[in-house]
Amino acid sequence: MVWLLLVAGLALWLAVPQTAHAIRIKEIAAVQGVRTNQLTGFGLVVGLDGTGDQTTQMPYTTQSMSNYLQQLGLTLPADAKVQMKNVAAVMVTAQLPPFAQPGQLIDVTVSSIGNAKSLRGGTLIATPLKGADGEIYALAQGNMLVGGAGASAGGSKVQINHLSAGRIPSGAQVERSVPTPFALGDTIDLGLNAADFQTARRVAQAINDRMGTDVAQALDGRVVRLRAPIDPNARVVFMAEVEELQLEATVPAARVIVNTRTGSIVMNQAVTLSACAVAHGNLSVSISSTPVVSQPNPLSGGQTVVAEKADIKISQDGGAVIQMDAAPQLADLVRLLNGLGATPQDLLAILQAIKAAGAMNAELEVI
Repeated sequence: MVWLLLVAGLALWLAVPQTAHAIRIKEIAAVQGVRTNQLTGFGLVVGLDGTGDQTTQMPYTTQSMSNYLQQLGLTLPADAKVQMKNVAAVMVTAQLPPFAQPGQLIDVTVSSIGNAKSLRGGTLIATPLKGADGEIYALAQGNMLVGGAGASAGGSKVQINHLSAGRIPSGAQVERSVPTPFALGDTIDLGLNAADFQTARRVAQAINDRMGTDVAQALDGRVVRLRAPIDPNARVVFMAEVEELQLEATVPAARVIVNTRTGSIVMNQAVTLSACAVAHGNLSVSISSTPVVSQPNPLSGGQTVVAEKADIKISQDGGAVIQMDAAPQLADLVRLLNGLGATPQDLLAILQAIKAAGAMNAELEVI
């Protein structure tokens, strides 16, 4: 009875489509021309608790506030020395999503550009957000959310997180839409996130198998052109079905990413290693300084002198030649590298040397 249950379970498992390694087209490609747009603007944050800009050092804060008050019908004297500790000059940035329509709300990020100590509790006054063409696409205003806190007294200061930047959820209202080429022409171009001829071929093949022959055509390793319906509603339905199509994930190109600033090393599963030998040794130099006091003889009229005595030691660990067998899998390569006993900084030089010797079939990218 147990064997029958095991056989039935295995048959059921084989009957279910295995999609563990399947990915959807929407995860590896996007419609060309359908993109976000960056918006920026200069604004003022008011209502701060004495943590705003020092206007004597930031004249543009005073000038901006005077211009804003003038728009409200208030004119300050030309020789007025205004000390506004509750106002801070900020830059407001936002991402305008594709197909955004007037009246839609988007999030904005507010960052101080002066010497304000904190933006916590401030309110952003009406700030126009412009695109790269200089046109106004959104208007931002609202109360800020700053995820930090701080206090100072008697020369001591305690601060948690960052106080010079904040966010306003749904803080900007779209005033103008950006036209997209999605509904224009009889074709739609899909742009792959990474250039790969095998992926482009599989995407075109999966679309043709589902939608019909010659619907999709791979132009190169990144662009796949689709023949789409002219009717807007039919085109939306067509793209919705295309984005949900699944295809088997391809093995990416072998690549090793090295971050020299942090000592981080990341490699994908396609990285393999040929047989090689590595000699690894450490050279350390230590310098120690000891103060030495020289006392003059009694009644000699001399002065006490403090000198420094430096001791320099150079030590070098014995470097043994370590044989590294061929590693056809990522787990074997990680095990061999761990067996060297080297620090991440040393592994950077070792990997570069292995790559130069032709024993590692991967692209080495330093960031």
